[in-house]
Amino acid sequence: MPKINRPRRGSLAYSPRKRAKSPVPKYGAWPEYNGTPMVQGFAGYKVGMTHLVMVDDHKNSPTEGKDVTVPVTVIEVPPMKVAGVRAYTSDTYGKHALTEAWSDSLDEELGRRINMPKNHDRAAAIDAMKAAVEAGKVVEIYALAYTQPSGLTGVPKKVPDLMEMRISGGSIADQLAYATDLLGKEVGISGIIETGAFVDVTAITTGKGTQGPVKRWGIQVRKRKHSRGGKKRHIGNLGPWTPHHVRWQVPQMGQCGYHQRTEFNKRILKVGNNGDEITPAGGFLHYGMVRGPYVLVKGSVPGPTKRLVRLRSAIRQGEHAARTPAINFVSVQSKQG
Repeated sequence: MPKINRPRRGSLAYSPRKRAKSPVPKYGAWPEYNGTPMVQGFAGYKVGMTHLVMVDDHKNSPTEGKDVTVPVTVIEVPPMKVAGVRAYTSDTYGKHALTEAWSDSLDEELGRRINMPKNHDRAAAIDAMKAAVEAGKVVEIYALAYTQPSGLTGVPKKVPDLMEMRISGGSIADQLAYATDLLGKEVGISGIIETGAFVDVTAITTGKGTQGPVKRWGIQVRKRKHSRGGKKRHIGNLGPWTPHHVRWQVPQMGQCGYHQRTEFNKRILKVGNNGDEITPAGGFLHYGMVRGPYVLVKGSVPGPTKRLVRLRSAIRQGEHAARTPAINFVSVQSKQG
């Protein structure tokens, strides 16, 4: 007999379930890294899904060494530009931005997103940042990078998306030297994320507007005699008489979707530069052609087509070992039915 009692099928850890503040997701933590200085993340735009055939390289799998069909998500990742460098300090109240330096050659499109810095002395800002590093005030270095959707992707927008990406590896002085060298330059995904690596994927989920408690929380639809009152898709009661208020844990209608979500340990099956080799006949639905660099991520990714997707080195990879997959076939069959 099926389980009748189903008070809630959703986690309260995500409460309050309200719309994300920005379509650009944010990271509050980054993985530890002790190698040479590098950028620990990247961003792209979701294209759609397809499938490929690869050799199953998962140890002890029933299909190990055999061809298996795997669903993949295509993310277009054109080069990003570094607009600035930001140094963070730390005190008893947490981390705070200490100082920053901006590039002298910023694209006009960036002015659609932010107020462009005026009368900014780049050399003086970098010297002040170096002095802060020598004084031991700086704890982290971040690159302020922005995407280039116009002309390089299938996303019909001119406004770039600006975000912070952590610089990690080596000493703080090495990180600052690496970051200042990137000012005003393009950064590609090669060297940051390799084929076979594991990453964390973060995006804003598809918005569904106001939904009832059955769809939003997965509660049980009322049965037989209980529904004779004229309602089925609602909860049995709002709570006890005392306390004299409705608790926030009670599953009720409200906003569903358009939340920031992170999926951990997603495997990168391929990093390519020629989008024509994976674009299906007629292009991807609601996106079009893949024009430049791309990545194939195993499985699904949050958000709809054209949504900004951020990639971060896996923060808790565990026993997963990065290995290059053997791909035999990528489907380019039309997605138009």
